[in-house]
Amino acid sequence: MKMNKQLHDAAFVDRHGALQAQRAIHDDSTMLALSEIFKILGDPTRLKICLALEHRELCVGDLALVAGISESAVSHQLHSLKTLRLVRYRREGKMTYYMLDDEHIEQLISLGVKHVEEG
Repeated sequence: MKMNKQLHDAAFVDRHGALQAQRAIHDDSTMLALSEIFKILGDPTRLKICLALEHRELCVGDLALVAGISESAVSHQLHSLKTLRLVRYRREGKMTYYMLDDEHIEQLISLGVKHVEEG
């Protein structure tokens, strides 16, 4: 990563440490995508849906019962989750079953829960 002029001219206390920290910051498109994931997961209803899907696939009706919201509201939330590839689905006849897209989503939520429970 190329250091910008402002950083080059800055008077650092720990120049080496600051440059290492700068390298830890990803490119703008990665940062934006990551920010969107955290924004989507920042909603309690969407978190409930993700937690319900952690260990098994469920249909919209079952998710509505588990989350305590309408099927229409579940469908709306699933659309946001699918858009960011947090949730995927499969069809079986007329039924559609949803599941977390991969183990990374489960790990992300699990680490968040552990952090909260430590406090």
